[in-house]
Amino acid sequence: MTETTSAPAPAVKTNTLAIVALILGILVPIGGIIAGPIALGQIKRTGEKGRGLAIAGIVIGAAIILFYILLILLSVALAASTGAVTVTNG
Repeated sequence: MTETTSAPAPAVKTNTLAIVALILGILVPIGGIIAGPIALGQIKRTGEKGRGLAIAGIVIGAAIILFYILLILLSVALAASTGAVTVTNG
């Protein structure tokens, strides 16, 4: 009997832009929303790992931006209800 040894399969690397998208999604949310889809396109084309990282960057970035929008709307509504903001016509 002959033994056949096969070389280990080359490791598939993680897409760098997917990692950047995740970091930006946390630190600069709009950056994660922009870098995530670009990373997904690269991953689809090259077969690299990192699809989940890119999606997480998009989702986290969007969630943080929505949180900020809701916080601003709540602050404006609270200020208007307490009389801190007055609206005059003419």
